[in-house]
Amino acid sequence: MRVLGRFGRILGWAAAHVLGLAALVLAGAWVWWQPEPQARGTETNALWARHQWVGEPHSDAEYRALGELLKENRITDVFFHAGPFEADGTVPEAKYGYARQLLAAVHEYAPGVRAQAYLGQIRVVDGKGVIDLDDPAVRARVLRTDATFLDLGFDGIHYDFEPIYPDDRAFLALMDATRELTRSKGKLVSVALEQQTLLDAGQPVYKALLPRTGKFHYPPRPTQDFLRAVADRADQVAIMTYDVSLPTRSLAGWHFARHTRTTLELIGDRTTVFMGVPTYRPLMDWAEDLPGALRGVRRGVEDLKRPPRRPYGVGVYADWTTSPAEWSRYRATWLPRATGSFGG
Repeated sequence: MRVLGRFGRILGWAAAHVLGLAALVLAGAWVWWQPEPQARGTETNALWARHQWVGEPHSDAEYRALGELLKENRITDVFFHAGPFEADGTVPEAKYGYARQLLAAVHEYAPGVRAQAYLGQIRVVDGKGVIDLDDPAVRARVLRTDATFLDLGFDGIHYDFEPIYPDDRAFLALMDATRELTRSKGKLVSVALEQQTLLDAGQPVYKALLPRTGKFHYPPRPTQDFLRAVADRADQVAIMTYDVSLPTRSLAGWHFARHTRTTLELIGDRTTVFMGVPTYRPLMDWAEDLPGALRGVRRGVEDLKRPPRRPYGVGVYADWTTSPAEWSRYRATWLPRATGSFGG
């Protein structure tokens, strides 16, 4: 009984210690979060847009309203969902039957805005998934599909393959080939990636202990080396910073601030960066929302020692979940107070 009692006391002290540390972290995050950041946002921003824009007819009034929304919110790049890829690397023409009308409308009502074809699929990993990028024949068909969209008039190709692990040489080979294609046509290649790892040194442990498929799996996040490698192959990199799953606004804000600072420090001189911010309702929507995400990004920008050499901004996910009130808040808290010039 004495042993059990001693063990119980040890557990009690350990629990109290952990709770105390948690309380300190929460309190510290809350204090850090209080001052309003002084940094403002930019005029280089992106928007993920729903498939219906390329797949369904729209009226002239709808196209005109889209153009006004893009101009008012200083969106420079729109990723119009145009896929997904089939397993063989193709996209059936019926899926994007109204792409030409859309592109003509964007050029008329939002001149200068780049319309990119948003294409992706679940990547085959350990035998599970849809598209096998390790197969050179599949990658070749992906490139032919890309060329079709560029010839339609899209200004670029935006990839969103998931999951992408930091040892994915086939994905880097696809990026090399896509960059060669887009540059030959005077177009862009952009890519959406998960947020960085918290600790690159932990990757061997993840690989040793966790599978890449299943409910509990090795998280597919880029290491610093992999993110630099992708940035060197892309004109733009969009970081999917959302789905934070942290329980308080201050902790979620810290997440956005940290990833903004570290990402811009790492690749902001190499490529245009968009930090993804959510307008959908995530798992912990009381802690993660658009205003908190934008404030966190601004805090991360404020913590930079110097601005990046390349343009940067936010990527809003997504057009079909963003309310007029959220666009208003975005303009009030993110866009520069005085109109500036930020290329993309």
